[in-house]
Amino acid sequence: MNPHPNPEHPSAKDRPARLTVGVVGAGRVGPALAAALQLAGHRPVAASGVSDASVSRAAALLPGVPLVPPAEVLARAELVLLTVPDDVLPDLVSGLAETGAVRPGQILVHTSGRHGIAVLDPARRAGALPLALHPAMTFTGTPVDVQRLAGCSFGVTAPEELRLAAEALVIEMGGEPEWVEESARPLYHAALAIGANHLVTLVAQAMELLRMAGVEHPARQLGPLLGAALDNALRSGDAALTGPVARGDAGTVAAHIEQLRAHAPHAVASYVAMARTTADRALAHGLLKPELAEDLLGVLADGGNE
Repeated sequence: MNPHPNPEHPSAKDRPARLTVGVVGAGRVGPALAAALQLAGHRPVAASGVSDASVSRAAALLPGVPLVPPAEVLARAELVLLTVPDDVLPDLVSGLAETGAVRPGQILVHTSGRHGIAVLDPARRAGALPLALHPAMTFTGTPVDVQRLAGCSFGVTAPEELRLAAEALVIEMGGEPEWVEESARPLYHAALAIGANHLVTLVAQAMELLRMAGVEHPARQLGPLLGAALDNALRSGDAALTGPVARGDAGTVAAHIEQLRAHAPHAVASYVAMARTTADRALAHGLLKPELAEDLLGVLADGGNE
């Protein structure tokens, strides 16, 4: 594998160690990664997927690649992407290994954030080469995903002897490899879930509340504000914090909770939980004055108990 791919993607004959590629689980992730590997000169040869959405994604991202059962994918491919949900992965790997579908020397790549390479042990015992390559990106299941892989960070876990090969594959897909130790995978994944998944929930809830307040275009109002907040947070961490909690403005926070109870009681618990966490971090980093913290934390305690 060439660790420094040419952005113009020369033909396969000009590049060493081109691989046949298979995808088990034609969800949003697998076809996009296979398409990126195809741009790097590898050759997708098979994918598995039965739903209408899987068929459509495969047709859009991997035209001409046949959809076959998982065991047949492994029979045809030298590099197999196991792109299935986290909870499905262990049984899938065990089943493929037990039925003899795994071949010695075959590269098995899973894209789970939670799991490292231990989940691939049954296949490893059958002679497979295990890699965990998790793209820290949300996927739409459309061709735009391939473009978004450019510069995308991948959480990489692999046996030490395969580390360079794993990192080379990530680079060929346009990504940036970030080494994650096996034992740190669950914490790594929790961090990404807090950042990405909870962000979507917070933004959706903020838009909902703005609509209730009569704002006609919530996204238009939130876009510049949240864009600036995200940029500042990525640059400065806790030092970027602003707002009533950081100021210790207990009266404003109490008014927020009162209004939420009246108009959106389902939002109270999340507001109080995030405000408590914000207050703790602001206090620990010297942003919230201790003399103001007592009243604020009292308001949040009362708000959480009603």
